[in-house]
Amino acid sequence: MPNNTPSEVSVTYPRAVVQVGSTARNRRRVRLEEKIVRSFLFLCASLGVLTTFAIVFILISESLGFFEHVSPGQFLTGTVWTPTFANPSFGVLPLVLGTLLTSLIALLLAGPVGLITAVYLSEYASPRVRRAVKPTLEVLAGIPTVVYGYFALTFLTPLLQRLLPGLEGFNALSAGLVMGIMILPTIASLSEDALYAVPNSLRYASLALGATRFQTVWGVVVPAAMSGVSASFLLGVSRAIGETMIVAIAAGQQPNFTFNPLRAVETMTAYIVRITMGDTPHGSVEYRTIFAVGLLLFLMTLALNLISERIRQRYKGARL
Repeated sequence: MPNNTPSEVSVTYPRAVVQVGSTARNRRRVRLEEKIVRSFLFLCASLGVLTTFAIVFILISESLGFFEHVSPGQFLTGTVWTPTFANPSFGVLPLVLGTLLTSLIALLLAGPVGLITAVYLSEYASPRVRRAVKPTLEVLAGIPTVVYGYFALTFLTPLLQRLLPGLEGFNALSAGLVMGIMILPTIASLSEDALYAVPNSLRYASLALGATRFQTVWGVVVPAAMSGVSASFLLGVSRAIGETMIVAIAAGQQPNFTFNPLRAVETMTAYIVRITMGDTPHGSVEYRTIFAVGLLLFLMTLALNLISERIRQRYKGARL
């Protein structure tokens, strides 16, 4: 026995030392991997933030060159937009009105239809129907917008001209309706997710108090999901405001200051495309109008996003 003790100690002790050393190296390796992953994720997040700041910087710097020649008051309040004419006028209101008119038409179509579709998928459709209808509906989001534009120009506009004889070949109505079809999947999908997330306890409580299923859906479930529903509406409007190809093809390129959806209009995005693809000299005041219009478009979408976040926080606080 005394002869075996030293050999046993000499064998087990180095193994313990090796095991402890290996564990320490593994911990250092794990910490190093975590630092690398954390740094990579921070780099990705910083890239998105830096890109946003770069875009804003370019818009502001180029817009300042424009506002050295045109006053902000004339730009924001003028009702005539002819920057490329011999006697130029830089009132952006026709472009803003055309953008808001087509977006409003799109929301009037996609809002109710999208919400009703979301209610059906969330509250009435069977799981099998839901699994089949929702992916099919979201296919609309994958169709290129240029296809939507030619669909509005070659199919919807001639169809509407049979019903509305005063409808022009390029008009805000057909462009707005097709834009509504385009943003329909966004509103329907996000609203359905918000309705599906409402706890079943609210539904059961309403039904236990004697409410019908219809009353439960529209009196309890929809108000409880209003933050998500309103966010989907504002997101759809933001996408409609930023849409380019549909309005460039179907709405026309005439900056008319009009509230009539039967006439041709020009949106802010369509004007940017027209000037960019034209022969306007680089660095001229006419060329810098695209940055001023782009900055105004950016501020409009930013305002919609802030309103969406404010609504979400308000309903979140009300639930708490």
